[in-house]
Amino acid sequence: MDSEQDSEARMTAWVRGRVQGVGFRWWVRARALELGLTGAATNLGDGRVEVVAEGPRPRCEELLTLLGGGETPGEVTGVVERWENPRGAFSGFTER
Repeated sequence: MDSEQDSEARMTAWVRGRVQGVGFRWWVRARALELGLTGAATNLGDGRVEVVAEGPRPRCEELLTLLGGGETPGEVTGVVERWENPRGAFSGFTER
């Protein structure tokens, strides 16, 4: 088994487009919980949504794919991500 693929990760994604006021954060929370991830989805003042997810890297990658996959509420025009080691700061997945 590839240890990087099985490792825990923290993925932060900044999602831009028409993603505020359309149920996007609720949708992200539902998908993340289905994948067994912890984290948060937060509206930013510039109209983007910041998604922070922690858990097995393949599950985080799956959430990242879903974020840009066209099946989201609203309209996603771009996603930028950053990967880090998990911090264990979350006990569930919240909308902020």
